[in-house]
Amino acid sequence: MGRGRRRGAARGGAEVDLLLAPDQVLDEGAVRTAGARAAGLPTRRVRGVQVLRRSVDARGGDVRVRLRVRVWTREVPQAGPVQPRVLPSLVGPPRVAVVGAGPAGLFCAWRLALRGVASVVLERGQPVARRRRDVADLSARGRLHPESNYCFGEGGAGTFSDGKLYTRSHKRGRVDEVLRELVAHGAPERILVDARPHIGTNRLPAVVGALRAHLESAGVLVRFGARVEELLVTGGRVRGVQLADGTPIQVHAVVLATGHSARDVYDMVARAGGRLERKPFAAGVRVEHPQEVVDRAQYGRWAGHPALGPASYRMVEPVGEARVFSFCMCPGGHIVPATTAPRAQVVNGWSPTSRRGRFANSGFVTEVTPAALVAEGLDPAEPLAGLEFQRRLEARAHAAGGGAFVGPAQLLADLLAGRVSGELVPCSYPRGVRPADLAEVLGPLAPVMTAGLAGLARRVPGFAHPAALLVGVESRTSAPVRIPRDRASLEHPPLPGLFPCAEGAGYAGGIMSAALDGIRVADRIAQGLSAGPAPARGAHA
Repeated sequence: MGRGRRRGAARGGAEVDLLLAPDQVLDEGAVRTAGARAAGLPTRRVRGVQVLRRSVDARGGDVRVRLRVRVWTREVPQAGPVQPRVLPSLVGPPRVAVVGAGPAGLFCAWRLALRGVASVVLERGQPVARRRRDVADLSARGRLHPESNYCFGEGGAGTFSDGKLYTRSHKRGRVDEVLRELVAHGAPERILVDARPHIGTNRLPAVVGALRAHLESAGVLVRFGARVEELLVTGGRVRGVQLADGTPIQVHAVVLATGHSARDVYDMVARAGGRLERKPFAAGVRVEHPQEVVDRAQYGRWAGHPALGPASYRMVEPVGEARVFSFCMCPGGHIVPATTAPRAQVVNGWSPTSRRGRFANSGFVTEVTPAALVAEGLDPAEPLAGLEFQRRLEARAHAAGGGAFVGPAQLLADLLAGRVSGELVPCSYPRGVRPADLAEVLGPLAPVMTAGLAGLARRVPGFAHPAALLVGVESRTSAPVRIPRDRASLEHPPLPGLFPCAEGAGYAGGIMSAALDGIRVADRIAQGLSAGPAPARGAHA
């Protein structure tokens, strides 16, 4: 039977928490009865139940669905479709240059527009429709487009890496604001309810394109194929940027909303007199299982139940003072080539909206410690040491795969036994896989990774399945560099007027956290503009 807890009444209905068996969730009458009991009401008085939040709890083998619902004693209000926020018409030249059209850049420009501040978004990659073709070119033919790929282009890395919208942020109002704007531009409405919302790579490109069109309709300028090459500094303050084609753009403020793979941006900041810091990051491999194996391990007899959908997981295995942990788990998903360089092998994962694929995959990674850097002959005090570690790891993976972005791969059982796999199982990775010794590829990370995966194989049912396959390497989990910023002004202290933002600067770790950071930076810039002078006159976008 369902269990519930009352949270109080609001807007004509009592808000309660329910814990139901999967079968009950699909039974409207059972949900109504459980809601009425939790609200302390006779069932006959309940006119309707509105689901506000939904999650699956599979702990302890007793699978239940947690619902937060509003119990109505009058007709449930029928809400119309979610509409985009109305943006004011922007006039005059842009006062802010936003470098990068990922979630941080787009939502920074959106927030600036809401506050009446004109901006120009400068994206090195291509619009999402063109980018889809370039990504397909890499997956199907191994042809890399260095400025338009899984990491570069409209929507950023998240557009083609699953569209997960998880965040640890407790600012629920801000989170809901972003989610509603995504729904207004085509995301499924269930992301407003799901505890772990997900759009899906097949649907996210259209959402990103619609959001950009909305910004442009208000007067936000968006330029593609516009790689920023230099910061323009006058009197110790950043006053604009110069594009790779030589075009200068003068503005009051510059937002660096680039992603974790825009490595040349760090050199640009250093040339302008900025300061960089090494930031901890993690690296490892992608692990793929048949989805049905994950479903059985997580849900037992409830595996495949329509109220649950494909199962996901989060795992952590301590290894001494280190740990191995899952990252970006993709139920019913695919492993994809996520490189930005011609001789670098990088993998990531994504799921379609339905999550109905044959396989489940997840990154399994461990932190790159100072000791690991030293083992590679790198100086942990050097700000770009982590970046060089990434490059070496990706180069070894490329060589082990034999080129053409073929993935070096190994059965989990063979890695744990210390042998190269003779034959490999079917895999979702479109470039194909080749047997390799992933311990050699991982180098100083191999002992911790092997011990962690061995611990999970002993402890987690189904993890050591004979079809468990490892594909290398998962190296772009986050930026290995931070561009520091002042806690109050959010500016880069050596370069006032420069606002490091989101993942590439070391201040976010996913689509939602990046969008929230973009909004935060926009608010701070708008506050400063309302009290500060206009930018110097000159060339504009």
